[in-house]
Amino acid sequence: MADIAMIGDKDSVLLGRAAGLDVYFETEPHAVGRLIDRLAREDTKVIFVTEPVFEAAADSIMKYRSKPFPAIIPIPDSKGTTGAAMRNVRANVEKAIGADLNF
Repeated sequence: MADIAMIGDKDSVLLGRAAGLDVYFETEPHAVGRLIDRLAREDTKVIFVTEPVFEAAADSIMKYRSKPFPAIIPIPDSKGTTGAAMRNVRANVEKAIGADLNF
């Protein structure tokens, strides 16, 4: 078990395997939720999730927001970005400093 995993459609996450990550080809929200729960139990520290999967499985991912591990990070898929990754970064920065940097 690697400390870093990647979840998403095959075209988007296959390169993660070359980088030594544990790669999971999954896009169905309930299956993603179960997979994230399993990876958390197995002490995976970072889970990269493609933006469409991140948005579809948001309910399952929310329970890990206040926990230090696993860090669940949205990334663009092979089709490009939906903006979810930047919204996530902005929300975390706002939470950390108490203000929106872009006003």
